[in-house]
Amino acid sequence: MLFRSHLKFKKKNKLKFNLLADEKLSVIKKYGVWGQKSFLGKKYMGIVRTTFLINLKGKIHKIWSNVRVKDHAKEVLEELKNI
Repeated sequence: MLFRSHLKFKKKNKLKFNLLADEKLSVIKKYGVWGQKSFLGKKYMGIVRTTFLINLKGKIHKIWSNVRVKDHAKEVLEELKNI
């Protein structure tokens, strides 16, 4: 499903691909990124921020777990050069 917020983000960041939502959590669970999180002492279920770099053959090249936003995109772009 495509949301207006995704379209706005895509346009703002000049992305050349669509952003999709996995409302039924089917792909999220298959990749193992749905798990318990905590914030201010409260525990809840949510997406564990993770990046998967998948090569042209559909194989996972590298996984970054518990991603922090700062400089992450640069790190991924550098790794792309190694594929």
